[in-house]
Amino acid sequence: MSDQTQTVQSHVVDNAHEELVGLLRKVPILSSLRDDELMCLDGVRDFHIEKGEVITRQGELPHCYWILLDGELQVSQKTADQSDIMLAKVEAGSAFGEMALLTNVPNSGTVEAAAPSHLLELDEEQFWGLMTSCPQVRKAILGNMAYRFQKLQSTTVQQEKMASLGTLAAGLMHELNNPGSAARRAASQLRENLMRMHELSLKFKERELSQEQKHCMFDMQKQVLASRQPVMMNSLDQSDAEEALAEWMEAANIENAWKMAPTLVSIGMSAAELERVKSDFDGPLLGEALSWLEAMASSMQLVGTIEESIGRVTDLVHAVKSYAYEGKGQRQTIDINNSIHATLIILGHKLREKEIVLEKNFAPDLPALHSECTGLNQIWTNLLDNAIDAVPQHGHISVHTWAEESKADPNKPHLDLCISVSDNGSGIPLESQEHIFDPFYTTKPVGVGTGIGLGIVQRIVDQYHGAIRFSSEPGSTEFVVRLPSDSE
Repeated sequence: MSDQTQTVQSHVVDNAHEELVGLLRKVPILSSLRDDELMCLDGVRDFHIEKGEVITRQGELPHCYWILLDGELQVSQKTADQSDIMLAKVEAGSAFGEMALLTNVPNSGTVEAAAPSHLLELDEEQFWGLMTSCPQVRKAILGNMAYRFQKLQSTTVQQEKMASLGTLAAGLMHELNNPGSAARRAASQLRENLMRMHELSLKFKERELSQEQKHCMFDMQKQVLASRQPVMMNSLDQSDAEEALAEWMEAANIENAWKMAPTLVSIGMSAAELERVKSDFDGPLLGEALSWLEAMASSMQLVGTIEESIGRVTDLVHAVKSYAYEGKGQRQTIDINNSIHATLIILGHKLREKEIVLEKNFAPDLPALHSECTGLNQIWTNLLDNAIDAVPQHGHISVHTWAEESKADPNKPHLDLCISVSDNGSGIPLESQEHIFDPFYTTKPVGVGTGIGLGIVQRIVDQYHGAIRFSSEPGSTEFVVRLPSDSE
């Protein structure tokens, strides 16, 4: 029992008196025992607790078995955001604690009194004595534990699915927000440019441009339309070119010289070219012509930004559809590289938040996977998500795919598809390595991980008749998944 309940009133039951026997008869696992068989409960601790007092806490490994004779208890669990969620209620006549004693697994939740309660407590020795001497009780306890374990597993799997859905939704919001915001800004700037070009066109109409000036404008427009992508320059050269062009325009009394210079440089304009333009335009008309040219060049680049942003949204939708519907049909052909790529897109916001260096080495000639199994993307999601959590800020994650001859069955030669996910995180503690695929085992803090992720990974890999292995030491952890290219 937790420290909080150490001061409760209690006494040791030396003999199961009549009133206690009446209460024990209401306990389903004890209801079939004769009065003399109930004597096996001699020496147990009989105690009362008040509302709010704790029996055992989440993460503890208790060494007791409890029988609730009267009152009500509640089981709660602390989540990753440190909020408490209600898992179950324990009513009078229920017994609990056998799972920790039989499986040596820490509590998945905290048990506390929801009302004043009356309990019996058996220590580890008394529990095993009860299991040994009372076959009917043993059968009931094991059946109760199997039911509770199944219910706990179902609840935890559902929570894991909801957590994954939350992660996916958060990822989608991050991924959609960036291109959406970029497209919105570009559209707003494009509207301003179009209004500016309209005003300048009216001025040109009023000034009645000469034939030479019209030809010059058409030539500049042709140069803008031919420049689909900004001229690529290193940072120093670009800065020097922008400064030189801005200084030339300032000397020519052109307004907003420093604002227009970067766009004009991006389409390849130089001071020498502007000198030729100056020979056809005089006075304020030169500034208006260059402003019109800059507005058109900027507009073309903004259209490119909008196209790229919409393309990113389209790619993301495609990735989500691939992630969501992968394995929904019958026997199918799956491109492993595309499957991993879709998962990386969805987890992209987490990579960027920690500024992780991602190294991808995808085999270009990787054979397709032919299988009727499902859940392949859950493998990549769990392995990559764990790697992201493990690495420090500016950490490094590597994903590598390749194919090699299988050595599993020499009589049936086939190719294995190999996928490696490695990171430079702190590594898996040596004492934990033999347990990482165990259900509900986790090295993460209480409320952060359920310990079900790698268990799911191994189960899915087994369905594909594949294998998963890992190696880990401080600064280097690698998981390698091997899947036969053709699995029934």
